[in-house]
Amino acid sequence: MEFGMIGLGRMGSNMARRLTRQNKQIAVMNRTFDVTEALARETGHLACRDYAALVAALEAPRIIWLMLPAGEVTEAAFSALLPLLSPGDLIVDGANAHWQDDAPRAARCAALDIEFADAGVSGGIWGLENGYCIMFGGSDTAAARLRSYLEVLAPTPTTGWLHTGPVGSGHYVKMVHNGVEYGMMQALAEGFALMKDKSGFNLDLAAIAELWRHGSVVRSWLLDLSADFLAEDQELADIVPFVADSGEGRWTALASIEQGIPSPVMTLALMMRFATQEKNDYTAKILAKMRHGFGGHAIKKD
Repeated sequence: MEFGMIGLGRMGSNMARRLTRQNKQIAVMNRTFDVTEALARETGHLACRDYAALVAALEAPRIIWLMLPAGEVTEAAFSALLPLLSPGDLIVDGANAHWQDDAPRAARCAALDIEFADAGVSGGIWGLENGYCIMFGGSDTAAARLRSYLEVLAPTPTTGWLHTGPVGSGHYVKMVHNGVEYGMMQALAEGFALMKDKSGFNLDLAAIAELWRHGSVVRSWLLDLSADFLAEDQELADIVPFVADSGEGRWTALASIEQGIPSPVMTLALMMRFATQEKNDYTAKILAKMRHGFGGHAIKKD
């Protein structure tokens, strides 16, 4: 047993489950040991209480895949693991990390003769059944070592995974992927909102979403998901109009500026998420006052 998975949230736990289906036994660890034990009982994987136990359980050269929240949590795990590992071991960061963090981490690993790879993982909670889309950066050696695991985690052994290039490239491609996702989601949401608001037609959004799924140029997984929830409830009256934004959406907009490549759709989609987070209230007040100032338009007051 050479492979360890640290971080058993929704993605990490299902990735571990998918590996079980191909009889790949691994060591697993979560910051909450109850979660580790429960998954181990379900899958037959080896439950480890801490980093030292996980490292000791694996045969060198080891592969340790981190599926932890990006930022401080991943950095803490990274720092804790390095003193425990041996030359030739491989760390894979599968978090939604900023690609610019990858080169410094790779350098820290290289100083100890440890390999580092970065992996962007897409698939959400459906990855267990459908497989994950994995884009990873690292050396050819790291790619060869990861191949048998990627072939199981991906939808098929030959599709859904790609060695994108050197360290950092996997997270960069995933960052752009999420920016594109923002734009696609925004366009679909605006389209359904236009149809919902159109008087006189009494449009059936569920039927239209189902229609578009077949033969339309806008058919997609996002449309499939929309069709499913619209079939249950078109009013969405109990849904709070708040849409969170991930760090990757912001990083994509910043990369657009740094590289001088226009990305108005992805950037505006990010801005629209900000607009749902009660951050545009004061902006709206200023706009109302200006309209009143130049045109005498009425101002609504509480």
